[in-house]
Amino acid sequence: MDKNTVIGLVLILAVIFGFSWLNQPSKEELARRQHVRDSIAAANESAYLAQLELERQQAVADSLAAIGEATLDSARLVKTYGYFAAAGVGVEEQFAVENEKIRLTFSNKGGRVCAAEMKNYTRYDSLPLMLFANDEASLAFTLFTSDNRIISTKNLYFQPTVSKTDDAQIVTMRLAVDADAHIDFIYTIPNDDFMTSMEIKAHNMAQYLSPNTSSLDMQWQSLIRQNEKGRKFESRYATLNYKFVSDEMERLSELRNDSEKLAGKVRWVAFKDHFFSTIMIADDAFTATAVETEIMPDRSEFIKQHKMEASVAFDPNGIRSTKFHTYYGPNQYRVLKSYDRDLDGEDKLRLQHIIPMGWSLFRWITTCVIIPVFNFLGKYIGSYGLIIFLLTIIIKLVILPFTFKSYMSSAKMRVLRPQIEEINARIPAEKAMERQQATMALYQKAGVNPMSGCLPMLFQMPILFAMFSFFPTAFELRGQSFLWADDLSSYDAILSWDAYIPLITPFFGNHISLFCLLMTITNIIYTKINMASTGAADQPGAGMMKWMMYLMPIMFMFMFNNYASGLSYYYFVSLLITIIQTYLFRLFVDDKKVLAQLEKNKAKPQKKSAFMQRLEEAQKAQQQALREQQARQMKSNSKGRH
Repeated sequence: MDKNTVIGLVLILAVIFGFSWLNQPSKEELARRQHVRDSIAAANESAYLAQLELERQQAVADSLAAIGEATLDSARLVKTYGYFAAAGVGVEEQFAVENEKIRLTFSNKGGRVCAAEMKNYTRYDSLPLMLFANDEASLAFTLFTSDNRIISTKNLYFQPTVSKTDDAQIVTMRLAVDADAHIDFIYTIPNDDFMTSMEIKAHNMAQYLSPNTSSLDMQWQSLIRQNEKGRKFESRYATLNYKFVSDEMERLSELRNDSEKLAGKVRWVAFKDHFFSTIMIADDAFTATAVETEIMPDRSEFIKQHKMEASVAFDPNGIRSTKFHTYYGPNQYRVLKSYDRDLDGEDKLRLQHIIPMGWSLFRWITTCVIIPVFNFLGKYIGSYGLIIFLLTIIIKLVILPFTFKSYMSSAKMRVLRPQIEEINARIPAEKAMERQQATMALYQKAGVNPMSGCLPMLFQMPILFAMFSFFPTAFELRGQSFLWADDLSSYDAILSWDAYIPLITPFFGNHISLFCLLMTITNIIYTKINMASTGAADQPGAGMMKWMMYLMPIMFMFMFNNYASGLSYYYFVSLLITIIQTYLFRLFVDDKKVLAQLEKNKAKPQKKSAFMQRLEEAQKAQQQALREQQARQMKSNSKGRH
């Protein structure tokens, strides 16, 4: 660095230093600047403090508003619920309790069962089978308080507790008024049973309830879900059933909306679906009972809605509790009947009567013959299709003597047909009475009773009707597959369509069931064979009868297309066996020998049977009445001419 550079740097530093010294503020200026800074800081601090004060004031206002709102809510709760105001507010909580067979979901709101699931069964579409869930069902009791309030338990929040014993789980729902006054709903769920129990027990509640309280009004309702494939068929069997204490079971209409006010003590009420039911049983009785059923729209996921209102005895002092039993389970005959095992007389529940099995005679055949045989075969055979086949054979063997007798009667009538035609040719049609007498005389001489062929058929009719009732309600067939049928309790569609076809869809359905089709074809074949064997097709005026006989199988097809495929399968096998029997009878029964025997009968001294005597007496009475009518007519005509 040279001398000039050093001198230049020194001068520059001197200039900078001198400029800074000359331009520094005075003491007055420094004081003024500090004052300005202090003023700005003070203003900022004031704004900050003002903001804090505003926020504090808003918080206080919000707190006061909340306190006011809470006070108003408390006032409203007290006004609405009185002594039960504390139970009028809460958050709904649900929890499940299950055993080997059912899963029940409880809600603290209302202290009720809000869902019921069958653990070992599914819907037709493999989804869990729920009897009801969420708000689909409700059970509530009405409380009349001493301060003139009417309160429903469905709006109150209960305090739940769950405990266990060796053989059951116990759910206690407590509705507390104070520390020493409450109402408990106590549910007991056995470890392995469809039947549960419910007990309503009060503690020191007399002062809070109306002085004349001796009963509770209960309201029970439930929507019935579609759990089976055939909605129309399921709806037919979804009914509301009830049984009086000392009388038989009755039901509301299954085909229309219906309601009834029941006079007398009711032992139980069943909200029944096709194969599952919820049944509420009173240990004492329901009184002032009203029941109602309503059919849901076709597009709804529910089939029907059942409702019940009733009164039950209640002790506010808690000396005696109110007890119920509730059944959540299948409509299976042996299961329902098992609950009568230790009961006698009027104490018997007879829950199995909810299964429709026809009139008393048909029910007797079903319960005493068909079901025992069916269950016996089920112990050793796994395929229910094979069980139905064997059951059909057994029934056919039992009634074989009657079937043979009926065939022999028709064979006798058939071989006598030429002689009857000779009588008809000899006696003009105008003398119908004389024709009839001559025909009856022929039958009497030949030893033929025209009614003998009908009696075996009349004997078989109860069995046919019993099977008609049994198969659609046989719980054992539910979900059982056989051949192409995936469920013997429902239809076996081989062809389906979605389009709505007038007359077809409402009455026939949007499908064709194969077993029903086979039954129809077999029925037509049997009709043809039967008409040929009896000679009915050759009788005068047989044309109309012939068409009617062929029309009947078609009508049955419309009827059975939506029915259980197990029923159509049974009728198909039964008709097929009948056709085989008919051909075997023809093979072993010689018409010439039958005619020869009838001719021998003609030569024997005739003794009128009681039937023939009554028939002749009826004919004579008819002839006498006809002659008297003709005489009156002639007398009237004579007076008219004069």
